[in-house]
Amino acid sequence: MEASVDSPGMEHVLIIEDDERLAELTRDYLVANGFRVTLEADGARGAQCILDLQPDLVILDLMLSGEDGLSICRRVRADYPGPILMLTARTDDMDQVLGLEMGADDYVAKPVQPRVLLARMRALLRRKSETSGNGNVEDRLFFRDLEIDSGTREAWLGGERIDLTSAEFDLLWLLASHAGRVLTREEIFAQLRGIKYDGQDRSIDVRVSRIRPKIGDDPHHPHRIKTVRSKGYLFVRDA
Repeated sequence: MEASVDSPGMEHVLIIEDDERLAELTRDYLVANGFRVTLEADGARGAQCILDLQPDLVILDLMLSGEDGLSICRRVRADYPGPILMLTARTDDMDQVLGLEMGADDYVAKPVQPRVLLARMRALLRRKSETSGNGNVEDRLFFRDLEIDSGTREAWLGGERIDLTSAEFDLLWLLASHAGRVLTREEIFAQLRGIKYDGQDRSIDVRVSRIRPKIGDDPHHPHRIKTVRSKGYLFVRDA
């Protein structure tokens, strides 16, 4: 494990990547853009490294020696609240869907364009910052037995804390804070990922399907988060 020089106020990024050249180029670019970076090349040490360091963001390669990125993501997700950006050399939708189902917040296909990677990282960190308030009543939404707090980035159903990934919380908060209004996929992508919806990406649909049972919604006949055909999603104000 190799770390760059620390400086007060710098956000810490952990890169788990076994391509040494790519990892070093990415580190140098991020350091030049004001980040503190730690490199880890061994997938077998990846999960423990995330849990020990608790970085502000993790860049995780899908294909690693020792342990693959999907397994690492699944292992740490319950104990690491920060965003995970997955790198994949594959273009298969199923790999991207699996990554999201394991708890990844976003993904970028290799070869990585540095400016695209930086934009995705900043979008993830910005969303985390925007929903990190002081835990005041104004930061909370209530829907009968469902409570959502943007300050603590937590949600409860019937008083029991819901296990949500960072990306799932962002989507839940976005939908709930616009309760009663249909949000199109274009709007959701612009808000959560800072990119245009290409008409093919299934990441939002995957997250909605994971959120529904966690908030007590029937996956087959949802009453809290409804799919509006050919448009997007509606969070019902008084479910």
